[in-house]
Amino acid sequence: MMTRMQSTGPARRPDQQHGEDGPDGRWTTYPGAPVDTRRQLMVKLMWTSVWAFYLLYPVQDLTTGQHDTAGTVTGAVLLVVFLAAYLSLVVIRNSRGIARSRQYVSFALLAGIAVGTSIGLGDAWLTLFTYTSVCAAIILPGRTALIGVTATTGVLAVVGLTTGADHSTLVAIGLPCLLAGFAMYGMQRLVTTMRELREARTAVAHLAASEERLRLARDLHDLLGHSLSLIAIKSELAGRFMDAEKAAEARAQVADIEQVARQSLTDVREAVSGFRRPTLQVELAAARTALAASQIHLDADPRLAEDRPGLGAEEAGALAWALREAVTNVVRHGVGATRCTVHLDETWEEDGRHAVLEVVDNGPGPGKSQPGNGLSGLRERLEQVGGRLDAGPANRGKGFRLRALVPLRPGPTGE
Repeated sequence: MMTRMQSTGPARRPDQQHGEDGPDGRWTTYPGAPVDTRRQLMVKLMWTSVWAFYLLYPVQDLTTGQHDTAGTVTGAVLLVVFLAAYLSLVVIRNSRGIARSRQYVSFALLAGIAVGTSIGLGDAWLTLFTYTSVCAAIILPGRTALIGVTATTGVLAVVGLTTGADHSTLVAIGLPCLLAGFAMYGMQRLVTTMRELREARTAVAHLAASEERLRLARDLHDLLGHSLSLIAIKSELAGRFMDAEKAAEARAQVADIEQVARQSLTDVREAVSGFRRPTLQVELAAARTALAASQIHLDADPRLAEDRPGLGAEEAGALAWALREAVTNVVRHGVGATRCTVHLDETWEEDGRHAVLEVVDNGPGPGKSQPGNGLSGLRERLEQVGGRLDAGPANRGKGFRLRALVPLRPGPTGE
């Protein structure tokens, strides 16, 4: 295994996060990501609270002194309840133990406070409809969300006209209300598409691994089925010859059985060797699982799952070994790493066209340690197929980069 200087910091536990969107969607730096711990939930609440700056207008309205004491106190209480209901939607949508139906109660409370305060306290409170519009886009299913956003903006316009708000105020508040709702609806659709894409990639990886198992099963069935049937027939003939005291003929059948058995053993070894040769698709699936367990986000080139013209089976196997070794190195020695990038490309060298696999992490880097057995073995594997290995610090000395090159065969395919 590749050896690198290990950090003296504490080991990373599965529940510790690194501020990146993990491969299983366990971190909270992108909208719609699920949360698994209270810490993640608190961080998501903090990010959501950033948008509370729109409440500056109602707060400013309460501090101007234009309302009596009862109105000011009532407005302050309703504003706190409104903010609590808004943040409760985050808790409800990210907690498995809370029924999703409760989010409609919070939404109804938001809408009621927005209408009541706008009528009772003035047009400065119309900004609460922006939050209501965004929440409608989040919680209402499908295209119903668009109707909810439009209806919320319509209620804003009606309430504004009822309270005597001027047209410029209605436009200045109503337009962001409508656009924010539509933007959130688009974001929800994007998040759904991203989630489906992740699931599809995982399914493709599993299918690639299953295809390898099916190939081995087919090969073994074809090889052993024929060979064992032949061995059974010849064994039966040898027994008959022995019963008939035909030693020469029995000995010939036994010799044939030995030859068939040896050939079958050779065929099985070749089949198993082909099965045990890693592929980029299978190793990518294994890398995704291993890095996910270590809370490291994998940024993989989608072309890894595609057949590359000119890349033979032996060369592809060598690149797969390189990917396996690099990922194992990141998991074991990349303490503090939060991201691992895998890229597959082509380049021209002095001796022809090459496929290049590059694996880079943002961990502590190799330090002053010497290369271990993993690097040496990987270098030998690549040299056997005419390739080479480059490994060392990544950009500006941060992280570790492994770069494996193998030659591409001439012709349209790698067969």
